[in-house]
Amino acid sequence: MTHGTDGIDSTYGTFGNGGAVRPGSEPHYNLKMFGEIVKTFRKRARLTQEELAPLVGYSLETIASIEQGRRLPPPDFAERADSILDAFGVILAAAKHLTRRKGLASWFRQWALLELGALSLYTYECRLIPGLLQTPAYARTLFADQLPPLDDEQIEAQLTARLERQELLRNRPNTAFTFILEEHLFLRQLGGEEVTNELIDHILDLSELRNVDIQIMPLVRHHHAGLHGPMRLLETPEHQWFGYLEGQEHGQFISDPKVISALQMRCASMRSQALSLDDSKSLMRRMRGAR
Repeated sequence: MTHGTDGIDSTYGTFGNGGAVRPGSEPHYNLKMFGEIVKTFRKRARLTQEELAPLVGYSLETIASIEQGRRLPPPDFAERADSILDAFGVILAAAKHLTRRKGLASWFRQWALLELGALSLYTYECRLIPGLLQTPAYARTLFADQLPPLDDEQIEAQLTARLERQELLRNRPNTAFTFILEEHLFLRQLGGEEVTNELIDHILDLSELRNVDIQIMPLVRHHHAGLHGPMRLLETPEHQWFGYLEGQEHGQFISDPKVISALQMRCASMRSQALSLDDSKSLMRRMRGAR
């Protein structure tokens, strides 16, 4: 089962986060190398990270994460950085190798790159709490329950990757994140009561961010537009829309306008069927207080 709904790393048998990889693997090495290249040309241009950030249009935290090899660069970062740092095309050439990373499932690569620069992201989930909203304890439970089993090293690598990916919520304040979650995801108490209470507190905290909307689909719902299963929608800076659907052992990147239109209709309907933002918070507080 895909424990995290964020892409599968089939090379290493690990699931989630668009490429959580084992330490020392080629994808990890490629990110480190790309980060060192950016850092070298930045220093050659006599710029600090603080000075480079506004020039390329990304936050200081994003620049630092890229140079440390902890995250994929946004789709337009390489072109901007190469031009501003007068890097002779080296940064652009290095970025091309990142899209062929073995640890990132081929069907997830395009989505993962688009996600980094998206204007808006819509997620509906009925199986488990989405990776962007998980606590370490909840995520660790998912990894520990995975079959075939993961070893301790794989679990820690997965957990680290998931927590780093969650930086999207705070590093992309101009990206609108919308989540629709089924009420039963909390009632299941995956990991136990303490893990669930912590999870609810964490999601309530995230719901206070201006760019994060979280709605709960109530347990009793006579009409439901999401019965086809989980889905994600994404809007690019060029106002193009894409979708992503994930099954147990594969994921599907959607670009067909007809399919996108159907997914948008379902998402819009579910937003009206789910509880309002305030009512969703109230329900989570009641679930938290009832334990």
